Amino acid sequence: MIHIDFTLSYLEIYLILINLITFMLYSYDKVQAVKNLDKVQRVSEKKLLFSTLIGGTLGSIISMLIFRHKIKKASFVIKFTIVAIIQVLAIFFYN
Repeated sequence: MIHIDFTLSYLEIYLILINLITFMLYSYDKVQAVKNLDKVQRVSEKKLLFSTLIGGTLGSIISMLIFRHKIKKASFVIKFTIVAIIQVLAIFFYN
């Protein structure tokens, strides 16, 4: 019988959860943008970028590509790129 020991560290669990939450935030914002109603509450760019900054980069990239959300807005793409560079530098200097 084959026994596979599969455990996740707290960091891996955190990264999975934050990426799922970030994916859902971007998706929700896209749905609200498509509705385009005046009374609709959208997710602010600050919240989207913050969720990306705290580890949700992969979730935000996947959501941006699937739903084509925020990819034509140059100011957001620049801010998003800066956040991604900060993360890469943080990982580089941590190691």
